Amino acid sequence: MKCIVTGATGHIGNVLVRELYHHGYQIRAIVLDKDDATMIEPLCEIVRGNILDRVFLDANLKDADVVFHLAGIVEIGSGKKKTIMKVNVDGTQNVLDSCLLNGIPRLVYTSSVHAIPELPKGQWMTETDHFDPDLVHGLYAKSKAMATALVLAAKDSPLDVVVVHPSGVIGPFDFKLSNVSQVFIDFLCGRLNAYLSGGYNFVDVRDVATGIRLAAEKGRRGECYILSGSEITVKELLDEIAAIEGRKRVRTKLAYWFILSMSYLAEAYYILAKSKPLFTHYSILVLRSNSHFDNAKAVRELGFTTRDIRTSIRDTYWFAVENYLEKHGKRYRTKGFQKG
Repeated sequence: MKCIVTGATGHIGNVLVRELYHHGYQIRAIVLDKDDATMIEPLCEIVRGNILDRVFLDANLKDADVVFHLAGIVEIGSGKKKTIMKVNVDGTQNVLDSCLLNGIPRLVYTSSVHAIPELPKGQWMTETDHFDPDLVHGLYAKSKAMATALVLAAKDSPLDVVVVHPSGVIGPFDFKLSNVSQVFIDFLCGRLNAYLSGGYNFVDVRDVATGIRLAAEKGRRGECYILSGSEITVKELLDEIAAIEGRKRVRTKLAYWFILSMSYLAEAYYILAKSKPLFTHYSILVLRSNSHFDNAKAVRELGFTTRDIRTSIRDTYWFAVENYLEKHGKRYRTKGFQKG
């Protein structure tokens, strides 16, 4: 089967390319000019361009059985509004239009659970077919809600669309160092000596990639599928890393009201410093939000399965150590450096 993957060098994207390659797909990967595609070069055809360029898309989103659209900006901050909306929303519309123009049979869009309106704590959240940016919080969530609405609006066209909603993504092969992997790095470097209350639902990137492939093969036209995993608190996550490291657990708990009140100042500082923030006002709210995401539909219809969260944490840890800290010569403190 021939396929095209946008956003192929992202965390989910590069793992999806591996998943598709090992299942016999012929892959064309859409990659930005500035992106390092070394990790996927042996597995696929690399085409460099931007989803904001319709001429480029019209010339390259063709001769495929399915397009996997993952390209987008994942952002926990409140800055870059124009860019995020342009890429996540306008870029998605461009992909849809090019698929329709070129007669692509099927599109699988990777949305996010953040696009789904939150229910009160304790209630399970399931798939919906109504996406409204006014019903979700945060710039990223609003952009994904708008893009998802665009995709589902195309379900009555000749283009067969399917949507997947991953929860928080964890796991190896995170070459661009997401916020989750940054937590591992900061802990290993001794920069994380306290924790926040709260937690979230995390799913292994390898399971997400499998779920996306299964959505292409088994997903029903115009349907959405939640690809969620296990809920874990920040404290439990740090305790697991500490156990792998063989070091003492973090015991200092930061007051929620204090860190929330400081979040805007911290975000402003990181913007001025031109560095990635460890936390923002939005990310703190997310940690206290309802993350009871029900993946029963994906399990039932796609055969979606997930691995133990502890396996994902351990694999994320070793990838961080071997492919970031060692490779870049960063100083870190570790006692449990032998694989077990």
